[in-house]
Parts: sequence; structure tokens; C-alpha cells
Amino acid sequence: MLEEKFTGKGKVLLLAGGGRIYTDVAARFVRSERSLEDIVASPYSRQIVENILASGHRAALEFDFFLFGVEGYSRVTETQLVRKRMASYLIKSGRAELGGKRRFSVVYPQRVRDFSASVTLPDGHETRLSGRDLAELSRQWYDAGLEAGLPEEDLRYLKPQATEFKAIIGMNAHALLDWFAIRCCRNAQHEIRHLATQMLRLCREAAPDLFRQAGPSCVQLGYCPENRLQHPRCRGHVLTRDEAMRILRQHGGGHMPEADLPDQG
Repeated sequence: MLEEKFTGKGKVLLLAGGGRIYTDVAARFVRSERSLEDIVASPYSRQIVENILASGHRAALEFDFFLFGVEGYSRVTETQLVRKRMASYLIKSGRAELGGKRRFSVVYPQRVRDFSASVTLPDGHETRLSGRDLAELSRQWYDAGLEAGLPEEDLRYLKPQATEFKAIIGMNAHALLDWFAIRCCRNAQHEIRHLATQMLRLCREAAPDLFRQAGPSCVQLGYCPENRLQHPRCRGHVLTRDEAMRILRQHGGGHMPEADLPDQG
């Protein structure tokens, strides 16, 4: 039986992370002449964390790690997600059975599910199919292949990208800030942006000192590095990188080399 879910309904749980912050310990370690025991025993310093974030030297952030459980997203989002290489992923097998009952679960936008189009079948007959029809036909074909004894590692070549994926994701705070900069942006595809904003909300709740200023590039940098590719809804409201450079030059910052203005991330 086809199990349908729709984009924008995915779930994210924070499994680990937050509580004790280790960024200040890591920062003290490279600067202090005190013993390691004294550094570890020192009270937590929000000021050190704020200084690290303000300086842009984010190596110390890599000692705070966050673990998420994710479900209700499509393989479309999985493909975009794993492009972030500074992360760990454990993705549930699409071949596994749950309680002896196999699921064929898809996640897609409602408008794609309902859209119908006329198609011509290989035998020349014409018919009209909706997105749901295509997903249901894929399920029937897949189940027939299983009954015929075809291996699932071969059958899954024709599974739709709408197939649901579930995963455990691990990222350190440095990687998360970089990822939020790109995937919380309005230019990000809507499903992965939904995933990123849920992760950001959980991170802000668990470790507000680390993620208070986290978000898309415009939040972290104060300007949009997309320039001419800036999202239409942001035009006129958020300065682009080029506009920020012009303002700097007009106010006596003309001696500042353009390379000194940081890019995204």
C-alpha cells in the first residue's frame, strides 16, 4: 500500500548536543598557560564564546557536536543534505522491513501529487496520470518485482526520488553555522530549508550562546553574498555584498581591499 506524506511536514529531533559548551574550553586551551586540569575546571565563559563567534575564528566550535534524528523528508532532500561533507550520516536502508511489513512511503508537494498530465504509453494508448498515479504505479511495479524474486538492490534503481528517507545526522557547531548560512536562505529549495530551520530552532534552544546569531548568510554577515542571485523577496530589504562594498567606499573605506570582505561561510 502506498503511504503518502507531504513536504513541509518532516520531523527533526535533537538527540544530543547543548548543555555543557566546550567551545570556551577549546579556546582557552590554545591561549592559556594554565594546566589542562585548571582550564577544564574553570567556570563556563559566555564572553569567550561570543568573542570566538565575533572574530570568525571558528575552529574551537568544532568541539561542540549535535546529533539529530530526521524523518518525513524525501530522497530529493537527502541528495542535497549529503553535499555537506563535514557531517556524519546514518541513513535508514530503503530495503529494510518494519515489523515484517514493507512500506512504500513517498514525500512530495501536494501540487505535484495532484497534477495530472496526458501521457502516451509504449503501446500507443493515451491516458491521463496524476503524480499520485505515478507513485502508485511505481509501488505496484516494485512489489511485482519482489514477488518475481528480483533483488531489491536492482529494483530500487526505479524508485522515485519522492521515496522517504530517515537518518541520524551529526554535525559540529562550526559545520552547522556554515550549513545554516546556505540552507536557511530563501534561495534554498523549500524542503531542505524546512529541515534546516527546524534544526536551527532546536540548536538555539539547546545552545543559545552558540547559535543566537545563526541563520542565513545575511543574518551572519550583515549582507547577502548572493549579489545578482539574491532572492526577489530580499531585494531592497537586505544589502548585497556589492552594495555593502559601495557604502564602505563612500564612507572612507575605499582603501579596504575587496578580498578582505568575507564571503559566505
